[in-house]
Amino acid sequence: MFLETSLSGAASLSAAASLSAAASLSAAALAIAAFPFGLIIGSFLNVVILRFPEQLKNSWRRESEDFLGLAPESDEAQETLSLSKPASRCPGCGVPIKPWHNIPVISYILLRGKCTACSTPISIQYPLVELLSGVATAFIVYQFGLSLTAGYCLIFTWVLIALTGIDFREQLLPDQITLPLLWLGLFANLNGTFVPLNEAVIGALAGYLSLWSVFWLFKLITGKEGMGYGDFKLLAALGAWMGWQMLPLIIILSTFVGALVGIVGLLMKTREKQVPMAFGPFLAMAGWIALIWGDKILGSYLSVFGL
Repeated sequence: MFLETSLSGAASLSAAASLSAAASLSAAALAIAAFPFGLIIGSFLNVVILRFPEQLKNSWRRESEDFLGLAPESDEAQETLSLSKPASRCPGCGVPIKPWHNIPVISYILLRGKCTACSTPISIQYPLVELLSGVATAFIVYQFGLSLTAGYCLIFTWVLIALTGIDFREQLLPDQITLPLLWLGLFANLNGTFVPLNEAVIGALAGYLSLWSVFWLFKLITGKEGMGYGDFKLLAALGAWMGWQMLPLIIILSTFVGALVGIVGLLMKTREKQVPMAFGPFLAMAGWIALIWGDKILGSYLSVFGL
C-alpha cells in the first residue's frame, strides 16, 4: 500500500512538472511569435512619433490663419501629411524608401544606418523604438499570455512608447493621446481588471491634481512654469489605470530618474542648465514599471518596515 501511494505521488509530481514545463514552453513560444509583431508595431510607432506632431502643427497653423484672416500657405506637403501618406522618404534626398529597405531593425543593420541613395545617416531612433516595442510586446505576452489583460497592457505599452518619443523630440504630450489613454484606463477597470473602479477614478483625480498643485506652487515661488499640462494628464491617465495607491511610487521613480539624468547630463555637459527637459518619458517609464511590478515593489517596501 505504501509503495502504491509513493508511486502515485511520484506520478502526480511528474505530471505536474510536465504541465509546468509545457506551460513555460508555450509561454516562450508565444513570446517568440509576439516579438516580430512588436517590431512591426514599433515601426508604426515611429511614424506616429514623427508625423503626428507635424499634423498637429499644420492643423494649428490653419486654424490660426483662419482666425486671423491670413492667406493659407501653399504647401501641399503639409496639407496632405497623414500617418499613411505620403510614403516614407529619405529626409536628405527625398528618395522613396523601398519596402525591403523598411523591414524593422534588419534593414537598418543591412543598410549600416545610411540611405542607399545619398548616404544620409538614418536616425538611431528607428531601430531603438522598434526593438523596445518588440521586447516589451514579447515580455507582456510571456507574462500574461493571450488574455484580455495582456491586450490592455499592450495598448498601454505602445501608447507610452509613442508619448515618450513625441515628448522627447517635441516636449509635447498631445491631448489626442493622453486623454483616450485615461478613458481606456477607466474602461478597463469597470470590471476591476487592474484595480477597483473607485480607486481608478480617485487615481485619475489625484494624478492630475498632484502635479497641477506642484506646477502652481513652483510658479508662485519662482514665476516660472516647471512642467506642462500634458504631464498632469499623463499622470491622471496612469492613476486611472493603476489607482491612487501607485501614484507615490510613480512620482518617486520618475522624479529620481529624471533628476539623475539631468545631473549626469549637466556633469557631462551634454545639456545646458537653462534648457528644459521633458518629464513625460520618465513618467511613462515609471508608469510601465508600476503596472508590471508595482505590487511587488510596494510589497517589498512594506515588508521592510513590517507593515
